[in-house]
Amino acid sequence: MSEFISALQQGPLLADGAMGSYLFERTGRLSERNHVYEALNLDHPELILQVHDAYLQAGARCLTTNTFAAGLSHLDPLGEGHRCDELNRAGVRLARRAIELYRATTQDPGPFFVLGSLGPPSDGLASAGALADHYRPALDALVGVDALLLETFTSLPQLLALVELIQSLPQPPPIAVEMVGTALADPAALVQAAAERGVQVVGANCCAPWEITAFLDAVQGLPALREGRVLLSAMPNAGGFQRIGHRYMTRVNPEFMGRFARTLAERGVALVGGCCEVHPMHLAEMHNYLQGHRAGERSTPLVSAPVHPPVGAAEKRENGPFSRKIANGEFAVSVELLPSRGTAPRTLQGKVGFAGELATSGLADALDLTDGSRGIPLMPPGDFIGVLREHLGWTEADRLELIPHFTTRDLNLMALQSRLIGYHARRIHNVLFITGDPPKMSPSYPRSTAVFDCDSAAMIRYAHTCLNAGVDFGGEPLGRHADPRTHFTIGSGFEPEALDQTRELEKLKRKLEAGADYIMTQPAFRTEPLGALEPFRGQAAFLVGVLVLGSLDQARRLGQVPGVVVPESVFQRLGAFTKAEDQARAGCELAVEQIIWVRKEGWSGLYLMSPGAHQPVLEVLRSGLA
Repeated sequence: MSEFISALQQGPLLADGAMGSYLFERTGRLSERNHVYEALNLDHPELILQVHDAYLQAGARCLTTNTFAAGLSHLDPLGEGHRCDELNRAGVRLARRAIELYRATTQDPGPFFVLGSLGPPSDGLASAGALADHYRPALDALVGVDALLLETFTSLPQLLALVELIQSLPQPPPIAVEMVGTALADPAALVQAAAERGVQVVGANCCAPWEITAFLDAVQGLPALREGRVLLSAMPNAGGFQRIGHRYMTRVNPEFMGRFARTLAERGVALVGGCCEVHPMHLAEMHNYLQGHRAGERSTPLVSAPVHPPVGAAEKRENGPFSRKIANGEFAVSVELLPSRGTAPRTLQGKVGFAGELATSGLADALDLTDGSRGIPLMPPGDFIGVLREHLGWTEADRLELIPHFTTRDLNLMALQSRLIGYHARRIHNVLFITGDPPKMSPSYPRSTAVFDCDSAAMIRYAHTCLNAGVDFGGEPLGRHADPRTHFTIGSGFEPEALDQTRELEKLKRKLEAGADYIMTQPAFRTEPLGALEPFRGQAAFLVGVLVLGSLDQARRLGQVPGVVVPESVFQRLGAFTKAEDQARAGCELAVEQIIWVRKEGWSGLYLMSPGAHQPVLEVLRSGLA
């Protein structure tokens, strides 16, 4: 088995983005006589090296050669046919050189791969002889590639004829085939035909992300995929313009492509990349999201057995009313609050005032504070807890148990431990661990890197088996005093509507085995997906997420977030009203009904979110908990 295929099986691997549209952006000229993109391999090799390097810097592990249209039927009319062999060999050489230079400057061991790009021939080339004349010089020259990428085909017979031509060569490299999604009347036929011919990577490219999704839907569950004989690839373009509000826009910005890359990985796509108008800034976000996806694959190292056992329910009951109810099996309520993003005093005063009012109401047991929610820079929750205590005069004891969300995204393992030790010293004894979304910044914001040394399950294990047992992450005692243990109550999250429910449940098992005390779910507008939690309800406390919708537009935006499903019935219910205040009231009524259901079904508690405004929270809690 080739190293490339082996790496894909451990995947996903990130390929680069567009070559042609990025060269157009860099040069301002279309590919034409006297400026043939493939001829730049010889005429301006420094430009091609710069393109390759930009994608490597963005996180690509696979570079496609600048040879998409380097077959004879394309080059001859442009006066470049006589250089076909040289242009293709130079394409491979430049990709290899770019990787060599990148490794030398970054010390990144890789792995990295070079994919020899072959696009469709000119129209009218259908016979086996004509195809051989077009491709043979290029195939002879594309030596040393890790795989051949046959991309952007619209004719399945033409594509299969090229596959047979390649396989007639002595020691042919692995083949990845991709057809334009919109040209596929029967995606399953492509996968089946490729599998029958021993092609190991099959997918779609050069179509909008939603057309890639349709392709994946059509091939899901095919035997060749289920048995691992074929791996999936997907390289969407940036999509077309759509009417959004009162503007024509494309939804495909770098953040969208980042989220979509993780969605592709969760659906089992092994080779993820981009096509037309997907450039390095998109690849950087895709890399960040795939890092988050892979965080869970890193193992937690074992440490020597600590002297003390991890603290149990007796110690955790002292952490506050939320921890006490969780330990006693009573219904617990936690309300989410986002810390401040900027320095506006009025915003901070509003959040502090809400926390005080919630504490006075007696309706909630905890206030949980997000950590860089949605991947944007907010005040760290530990600092925000200090601000709340200072403004509310909670110097000795908190009237609400304050729970910081704790993402593994931003800090390396050493800093993660340091922050938890700091929390312990500042009497913050309940932590909700999440892996976190990668950083999402505006174009004017400096580049921010996601770390992802470990995922939430690994952090739970470190907190439970190390800190709560009195040793650091390396097994060394936290002190020489009688009992050096921390006593964190440990929580984490769960997505009932995750695209890859099997993977989400496997993560949940890891979290519970690692020592989680409670799990908070993402918003659950449908009750059916929560049924997946039934086998686990005795192993920890499960708090069901309820989100207060403020408007129909908010519901629609939320419905586009991966891992959240808003049923059509909710849109209809809010859409029955034209006035904003009526839609907000309907959103509150829906949340009250959900809370009543959560209590009726015997769940451990409620995790209430109201991202639009604080005002509805108390009203919803009073009605739902009455």
